[in-house]
Amino acid sequence: MTAEPNVFEAGDVVLQSGITIKGAKIVYTTYGTLAPDKSNVIVYPTSFSAQHGDIDWLIKPGSILDPSKYFVVIPNMFGNGLSTSPSNVGIPLDKGRYPNVSVYDNVVTQRRMVREVFGVERVKAVYGWSMGGQQAYHWGALFPEAVGRIICSCTSAKTSEHNKVFLEGVRAALTADEAFQDGWFHRVPVRGFRAMARVYAGWAISQTWYREKVYLQQGFASLEDFLVHGWEANYFLRRDANNLLAQLWTWQHGDISANDKYRGDFKAALKGITCPALVMPGDHDLYFQVADNEIEVAGMPKARLVPIKSIWGHRAGNPLANPEDERFVAKVVNDFLNEGP
Repeated sequence: MTAEPNVFEAGDVVLQSGITIKGAKIVYTTYGTLAPDKSNVIVYPTSFSAQHGDIDWLIKPGSILDPSKYFVVIPNMFGNGLSTSPSNVGIPLDKGRYPNVSVYDNVVTQRRMVREVFGVERVKAVYGWSMGGQQAYHWGALFPEAVGRIICSCTSAKTSEHNKVFLEGVRAALTADEAFQDGWFHRVPVRGFRAMARVYAGWAISQTWYREKVYLQQGFASLEDFLVHGWEANYFLRRDANNLLAQLWTWQHGDISANDKYRGDFKAALKGITCPALVMPGDHDLYFQVADNEIEVAGMPKARLVPIKSIWGHRAGNPLANPEDERFVAKVVNDFLNEGP
């Protein structure tokens, strides 16, 4: 479904890095109708490289997030090209001077937006996939009194060492392009984008998916056709490379305890997520592992682990063009949301 974007003028935002973004903006969209008592708000943050139009497909009647029941708010993450990003921030923070923005920085500003724009002190839930799920974890740890539930799909509360290695490979492929100089991209890195897409394609979907040649069922003529049109063109060639680099830093440094509230105590941060939490890893996900989520759930007071059994790997949590997984995720999520306020 489509929605007209709105802009939250956040003013001067002081980041964890100590740098101030003057005139920071969050571009957001809304779906459904806000209940008179404001009890039906679900915050749905964006994931890596995505903008609201890439992830709002699951907001539809009878699916994962039903706009006839909920008022869904998608805040675009800093660095994604719509909200304040390297591509639009302007002097003096443009180009290679764009500061490091943490997941914490995003979520604190989103919390302000929900309160100041909608007058909502407590949201029904925060739902997120991948980097969006990292933001959901942060909402639960930072604002336990303001979140009814969190739903974290194919994600983690803290970026694992193995995940960091994957991202280093992605970063290396992108920045090997000669367009990358002095810490930023001076022009479109076409070779870098294509290399990045091919690295990413080998991690985001499982070996079984490729062995069974599911890409042919998706309408691609060959494996090469899938890599060119399904990854190079669809995911990365249409993006700004400096924005992607900024988001990679955010992802790599995701950690719910990396703030003044928890001061690096990860166990305390997990314990601080006192709202009910639904954690849904993909059992074939190659970089957000079920084992990592098992450790997290064990440390959270009201969490449950419901793996998505799917050969779609990481993309099982964002099951576009994958109706079987969509039905499974929709049922589990809606049963969880119906359990209480």
